[in-house]
Amino acid sequence: MQSVTPLEPGHAYHIYNRGNNGENIFVEPRNYRYFLHLYAKHVEPIATTYAFCLLRNHFHLFVRICETDGASGKLLDSCSARQHFANLFNAYAKAINKAYQRSGSLFQEHFGRIEVTSETYFAILIRYIHRNPQKHGFVTDFRDYPYSSYHVFLGDRPTRLPRAEVLEWFGNRTRFARLHDTDDEMQPIAHLIAEGFD
Repeated sequence: MQSVTPLEPGHAYHIYNRGNNGENIFVEPRNYRYFLHLYAKHVEPIATTYAFCLLRNHFHLFVRICETDGASGKLLDSCSARQHFANLFNAYAKAINKAYQRSGSLFQEHFGRIEVTSETYFAILIRYIHRNPQKHGFVTDFRDYPYSSYHVFLGDRPTRLPRAEVLEWFGNRTRFARLHDTDDEMQPIAHLIAEGFD
């Protein structure tokens, strides 16, 4: 049995999953919105989200697990952090099953998580996540894709994402946009990208 990386408080992770048997997990626009609603409820109290991208059949998140649960104030451990994510995926799967008269598992058995151990990789991973819709052919230009955090960092609307912190990793907003436009090699973060998700 394959071991599962624990979600340790204070640590950063690339989190991802796909639909069971390659099935779509988002069918229409309201599904993406509902997933983000549930994400705010279950995950935001225990994790800082640096980037996200929701695609028809899979998703990518880049988060840092908090030391305490923002809702209860209790100290987090790896089991309780994992449970918050499980609650998100279970609630979303139940809603999709009910809405589309389906049954059974929506997601693959375990959601993937790879620890990001160096801040050197933060900006590269964010760029990878934002460019993912174009890489997989969902759009011809990732900037046109509506279900990622890319535009959050270019805009001024209020957000719960740490916009200033993320932009600082790139240098500034102009460099953020410019570096997203390049087709640089992903080799430096190959170990942070799960096989089959690249």
